[in-house]
Amino acid sequence: MLILGIETSCDDTAIAIYDKHHGILCNYIKKQTIHDKYGGIVPELAARKHLSNIILLIKKSLLKINKHIKDINGIAYTFGPGLVNSLIIGATIAHTLAYTLNIPIIPINHMEGHLLSIMLNKNKPVYPFIGLLISGGNTQLVYAYKFNKYKIIGNNIDDAVGEVYDKVSKFLKLKVLGGRSIANISKFGIPTQLKFPRPMLTDKNNLNFSFSGLKTSVKNFIQKNKINTFQMKANIAYAFEDAIRETLFIKSLRSLQKYNIKQLVIAGGVSSNMNLRKYFYKNFKSYHIKIFFSNMEYCIDNAAMIAYVGMKKINKYTKYLFWEKIIDPKITLDDNIKNIIFKN
Repeated sequence: MLILGIETSCDDTAIAIYDKHHGILCNYIKKQTIHDKYGGIVPELAARKHLSNIILLIKKSLLKINKHIKDINGIAYTFGPGLVNSLIIGATIAHTLAYTLNIPIIPINHMEGHLLSIMLNKNKPVYPFIGLLISGGNTQLVYAYKFNKYKIIGNNIDDAVGEVYDKVSKFLKLKVLGGRSIANISKFGIPTQLKFPRPMLTDKNNLNFSFSGLKTSVKNFIQKNKINTFQMKANIAYAFEDAIRETLFIKSLRSLQKYNIKQLVIAGGVSSNMNLRKYFYKNFKSYHIKIFFSNMEYCIDNAAMIAYVGMKKINKYTKYLFWEKIIDPKITLDDNIKNIIFKN
């Protein structure tokens, strides 16, 4: 059984094909560089690029595994969260193909894809576990009881961690925006020079995240001081990352202790940060907590994780097809199934 995965939640167009018996057969990502000159993603341009990239990637994927589109047995696509214009492109292609080929189609939550991307690794957790999802648009703590049964126990109430990384790199006037540039320069920072606040740690029962205050603190410091040397930028970057790492660590530890769980899965684009990985491995060691990070290729937005989750869910809902009506991303998958599908 072959599942075609389609991921278009932001600016990267991703296509993957998952085989029930052999796993991921191909996983392609086409990055968009057109946004660099604008200092951020332009939704309209992202959607146009998806439209021009997606068919080419599907053809490339089929050619890679020497298969025809008619050999595909089901389609999984990202239905949210993400940029609406971008999501529409992926959904439209997915529904059109499914209708034409008369095969099952299933919508996948982008964050569930990240949460379960760890299952593509050889070293994987068993249920139940706690997931820390850290990306450009979301910062969440998720209690995963078992497959398809999750509870969000912590969420960002304002800026997500990846978004704050982008903004701080912009404040520092780094050439490339985002976490990678912050991580690279922070390696040269002097740990004792600066310290920024650790947000929302006073209430031990509150597992939500708020990073807007930290962002403002960094911004105000930069505005009040002449940041004219590489070392000063490095010190700020280090202190900023240190505040992020410690906050995520403390919140994760509290969630693990609250639910008496000994496994932590860390996923999403920000989880590729090596400084963060080293910090978590070092600090959780004494607590005897097993830490799981996805492989680097599955940390960023990718279709492999979508295809994998799609395979699992299409097996569960094999009698249903989803093309009849538009999926409502505001309600759960099970509710969508009850509301909009029809039986063969």
